[in-house]
Amino acid sequence: MPTADELISSQTAEALAHALRTVVPDLPLTRLHAAAAQLEGLPLRARVEQLESALLADVPGDYAALARVVRSAHGTNPTFTGWMIWPVTEVIASKAVADGGTEAFDDAMALLAELTGLLTAEFAIRSLITHDPDRALAIIRTWTASSDVHVRRLASEGTRPHLPWAKRIPELSQTPGATVPLLEDLYRDPAEYVRRSVANHLNDLSRDHAALVIGTAERWLAEPDGSTERVVRHGLRTLIKRGDPDALALLGFPSVGQALQIEGPAVDRQSVAVGEAVEFHAAIRNISEDDVRLTIDYVVHHLKANGRQSPKTFKLTTMTLRPGQMTELRRSHSFRPISTRRYYPGAHALSLQVNGVETTRAEFELTTNGVPCSV
Repeated sequence: MPTADELISSQTAEALAHALRTVVPDLPLTRLHAAAAQLEGLPLRARVEQLESALLADVPGDYAALARVVRSAHGTNPTFTGWMIWPVTEVIASKAVADGGTEAFDDAMALLAELTGLLTAEFAIRSLITHDPDRALAIIRTWTASSDVHVRRLASEGTRPHLPWAKRIPELSQTPGATVPLLEDLYRDPAEYVRRSVANHLNDLSRDHAALVIGTAERWLAEPDGSTERVVRHGLRTLIKRGDPDALALLGFPSVGQALQIEGPAVDRQSVAVGEAVEFHAAIRNISEDDVRLTIDYVVHHLKANGRQSPKTFKLTTMTLRPGQMTELRRSHSFRPISTRRYYPGAHALSLQVNGVETTRAEFELTTNGVPCSV
């Protein structure tokens, strides 16, 4: 399976050249062929930009000429699909913005909707939103009623505040409620594919605008269908990890106050080497007279380069404890080297988070024993 940076390779670029030549045989595509040989070692976004620049140089004419070529390739060549579509959509957006007219803008929005099912247009559409957010959002709002599931998803995914691999949209950051009407239209969508995007969009918003998200989730839970609770739960996951009391209460996890007796956590060793795992255990007893619904996470406090600890929260379990009932928790946490985290030897700690409230910490030392701290 290719890595993220290999999704757009020299083979992808050559396949794109072949697909375009089937509709415009005399198109030289000199820059595209050259770019294909220069992708090695570049991260994914840089590969897209390399091919976008090549296409802008190789495909002559204005936006309308480009749109004719793209629609012809889409309509006649079944190989015109997959990861080659990303740079194509970026060129469409770039040419439409450069044109400056509403006719090109509206047609580019329509063309991206036509292409999104071939891969996605969620990245390129952000250039059009940035250029004219009001006009773009008005068009996108109509997509929420589309019969095409890919277009409905594009309405949510393309406007996400923190979409991975994508450019930020400053205009939407300044008006965080601007995309909520799109989510209101889609949170009960019949397709899980769309609802998952809605939940991720809601979670993105929660990183900066917790009150807006909690108010939105409250409205949805007041008029739910069979999937609403799952959408809300996934959309509030960052707030839950942060221990936000309003988000916890909304999902039925109240403040536990003096209802619990917690022993631990305790770790099975005081020194853990990179590449090994630490096991921890704890016990929780409900000492109240009522049932208590719990969401329990564990938090690893990693030592950073600046000498301070930084918490990372991991899901553990949810449960309901009856009066007098006790549960024992046990889990192993691995410190194997991964590409997304660098380990620093020294003092680490581990704690539980029960309905948003952190327990005491169990401390231990992380050592290297000659193992690289990152990969």
